[in-house]
Amino acid sequence: MTDALPAAPPAVLSEVLFSRLLEDALDAVIIIDEQCRIRYINGAMQALSGYASGELLGQTLNGLLPDAVASQHDNLVINYIRSSRQSSVLGKIREFAIRHRNAQMIPIEMKALDLGVVDGMRYFGAFLLDVRERRELAAKNASLLAQLEQQALHDALTSLPNRRAYEAQAEQAMARAARSGAALTVGVADLDHFKKINDRHGHAVGDAVLRNVAQVLRDTGRVTDVAARMGGEEFGLLFPDATLPQAQMVAERIRAAVAAAVTVLPDGSPLHVTISIGLAPLARGASMDAAMSEADKALYVAKHQGRNQVMAALAAE
Repeated sequence: MTDALPAAPPAVLSEVLFSRLLEDALDAVIIIDEQCRIRYINGAMQALSGYASGELLGQTLNGLLPDAVASQHDNLVINYIRSSRQSSVLGKIREFAIRHRNAQMIPIEMKALDLGVVDGMRYFGAFLLDVRERRELAAKNASLLAQLEQQALHDALTSLPNRRAYEAQAEQAMARAARSGAALTVGVADLDHFKKINDRHGHAVGDAVLRNVAQVLRDTGRVTDVAARMGGEEFGLLFPDATLPQAQMVAERIRAAVAAAVTVLPDGSPLHVTISIGLAPLARGASMDAAMSEADKALYVAKHQGRNQVMAALAAE
């Protein structure tokens, strides 16, 4: 058995092969000399910049740079060459922008390299990646995420915060009240005889009523108050920095505004509805569940004493 022949040394590849590879690369490629003159751009760079190769070769790089960078780029290159210090930029991927032929600034990712000295001239090169599509996708995803978060925290019919959002805002209000010592009052509101409205006029009218009442809640409460749809015809209320008497005044305005609001029926006739509201203060050290339970009891009393009224937990006891 004969010994295997030693492997032949790898052939030195022609520069033409590298040139062909760069020319058809997906990433844009640009090479400049130490005087910041453009010496080479590939096809992808032509497409990215909007310039043909012959238009840029021999031109200064500054025409492609943002104004703030162009004014100091040449000096940065000169200082780098003279100092022989390691660059904090070269060899690292960073976000940048180049100026298109139509003056539009195009966001890119760039990796610039010191290519060394050839025939007494220093050269620098860079790979550039167009990130417009990525940024557009990221913006769309962010918008979609915001929409999903909005949907997750809001009632689809009334656009009011839903129970989940109410509970989260209640926790935040409790924490603020605990830190500041300010008063906090909670409320539960329920439309009167709502089932009869649905039975008599249909669910489309019932939905219209709920939307109208939601608008009243938005328009009538204070800016800092919270109104949320808890489910069905029930609404949760939060009155930050409000004692029980202060919250009663706001709740009374809400009750009166709901009673005055009109929902127009399909035949053009007006429909008026009323609302009952139970209130309770959040005592220091008490839980939100306990306060809501007291507000529920007050609402129960309001319902059994004729509806269309505001009842406070202290008065209900």
